[in-house]
Amino acid sequence: MQKKISILGAGESGVGTAILAQKMGYEVWVSDFGSIKSNYKEALDKAAINWEEKNHDESQILSSDLIMKSPGIPDKATIVKKAQEKGIPVISEIEFAADYTNAKIIGITGTNGKTTTTLLTYHLLKNAGLNVGLAGNIGKSFAQSVAEDNFDYYVLELSSFQLDGIVKFRPHIAVITNITPDHLDRYNYQYENYIASKFRIAMNQTEEDALIVGIDSEPIKNGLTKYPHQSKIYPFSLNKVVGEGAYLTEQELIININNEELSMYINELALQGKHNAYNSMAAGIAARILDIKKESIRNSLSDFQNAEHRMEFVAKVKGVEYINDSKATNVNSAFYALESMTNPTIWIAGGVDKGNNYEELVPVVKGKVKTLIVLGEGADKLAETFGAIIPQIIQVESMKDAVNAAYRVGQKGDVVLLSPACASFDLFENYEDRGNQFKQMVREL
Repeated sequence: MQKKISILGAGESGVGTAILAQKMGYEVWVSDFGSIKSNYKEALDKAAINWEEKNHDESQILSSDLIMKSPGIPDKATIVKKAQEKGIPVISEIEFAADYTNAKIIGITGTNGKTTTTLLTYHLLKNAGLNVGLAGNIGKSFAQSVAEDNFDYYVLELSSFQLDGIVKFRPHIAVITNITPDHLDRYNYQYENYIASKFRIAMNQTEEDALIVGIDSEPIKNGLTKYPHQSKIYPFSLNKVVGEGAYLTEQELIININNEELSMYINELALQGKHNAYNSMAAGIAARILDIKKESIRNSLSDFQNAEHRMEFVAKVKGVEYINDSKATNVNSAFYALESMTNPTIWIAGGVDKGNNYEELVPVVKGKVKTLIVLGEGADKLAETFGAIIPQIIQVESMKDAVNAAYRVGQKGDVVLLSPACASFDLFENYEDRGNQFKQMVREL
């Protein structure tokens, strides 16, 4: 008898799952409580998949054998609770898709750095000639790629929301970059619940698998003793020498796997700054575990170009550099960006405050940030926190005003850094829109 799957949410992961499920012989029903974007409607219609929007038809959904819930839908949603009460398994796209591929999976999670580490790992594997796909929380959905492509390896960026919906999912290599408080509204404001969610990435791994972890992060260090795992641990650290794994000396990045050492001068890395050294170490360990040649890794770590909106160089205008770090939607991300600044900095920040503690930024702001330009809902709180520390604070209403203000106060040798430390939804559609507006205004100077 044909099995039925209902898919909640018709975004990238929902539509991708629908396409794969249909290919695998399921009867498919797609239901989105909001509006479905026109491109996703077209994709569903083209595949002759039934869908509904602005509604959840309970008779359809609760008669399913399996439900795939998109990551943005919380577990406490009424329809999800009803399904669970009926005993219908509710899983994530990652769980569903992994059943239909024999590819080796490198799964990457963490509060910050996971996008860069994912792109960098993919770059290392692709440059080495491996048949590798990039998916998860980035680019094409994992499910759609499994339906349409035939890769031997996948590098997946995985959010905690995606990991909450796994049951048997087992990455050959798992990476946890770091853990700092984020999305706590989804975890009953319990930091421990969020940490546990990140460690789910390793829960099905065996002794044959690898778990690469940033051990400078206290929650990771503690989690290694608290959460069961069978995989082999490969630590990386900025602060101490590790046996097998990766670490930094004053001038070199060292990766040591199977007693074979790869060393590279820090100034040769394409990605500069301490936080990027973490990303390079994690990706480099993964590549060495897969036996990629040292020379190939060195070349790839030195010629990588980062993702848009993540420490992205935009332009140099009258001797002032403009950097777009719009993806820094939390305090920890902004900390890393500010820490990597070596020139006098004009910092543009603000947006929707997610209960942020800006005091954490004081050590990297002091003596480095000459002007703070604030906008959005979080403007007053930022201005209040740094009023006694930053010599000049300017409050503006739009990105255009922010860039113009930066241009007015900027002097040769300065850096203008957009690193908001906040969500974008008050003045912009998303962080991409915010970053694109910044770039557009800079180009108009």
